[in-house]
Amino acid sequence: MKAIFIDEALKQISNEVSLGCLNYTITVEKDSQKIWDHINSKTIPAIIDEITPDKLIYEKHIKDSREFYKKLGKDPSRYRISSEALLKRILQKKDLYTINNVVDINNLISMTSRYSVGSYDVSKLGEKLEFRKGNEGESYKGIGKEMINISYLPVFADEFGAYGSPTSDSERAMITLRSSEIMTVIISFSGTTDLEHWLLQAKKCFETFTNAHDFESKIIV
Repeated sequence: MKAIFIDEALKQISNEVSLGCLNYTITVEKDSQKIWDHINSKTIPAIIDEITPDKLIYEKHIKDSREFYKKLGKDPSRYRISSEALLKRILQKKDLYTINNVVDINNLISMTSRYSVGSYDVSKLGEKLEFRKGNEGESYKGIGKEMINISYLPVFADEFGAYGSPTSDSERAMITLRSSEIMTVIISFSGTTDLEHWLLQAKKCFETFTNAHDFESKIIV
């Protein structure tokens, strides 16, 4: 597993910043019907039963993330973390996007844990990985989007620049059908209390729905 560390500037804002990292090898497949059967029959109905739209921002992991964004000077309603955006679509009865088996499980874990989760093609990453604050004027091409302003957002970066954030990832390290070694990262602004649990749940999902193997996991604080 590539080493990744959390920049001290983020820790000074909150010592609750932590990452749950899961590395594995997988055959990426576009067809993930089994995953979507599970999401549609179990995950989405449970979410609709558990959360009302007006209570969404008070879910602990979402609330803590929004508070962290405010401390960075970013409007959390404009730069929503991915879990909040996914859950909001579900509560609004909007369709979710199907991408591939890795991204779809990534989103399944995000929906159920309420954490933002990112998955990256390890072959497209450098050797020095860090979770840091976006530099002033920094931006990148988002997946399926135009240029995204990541100034002062918490971002993942290597020696070549930023490649992801809890809000929206870049095209550079996105998962494609040619990807094989993946790093999935659960991003917490709520400490490490249940990160081990969700790493285990993510591993179980990949084992159940895909041919993923050679798992390695680590919690970064």
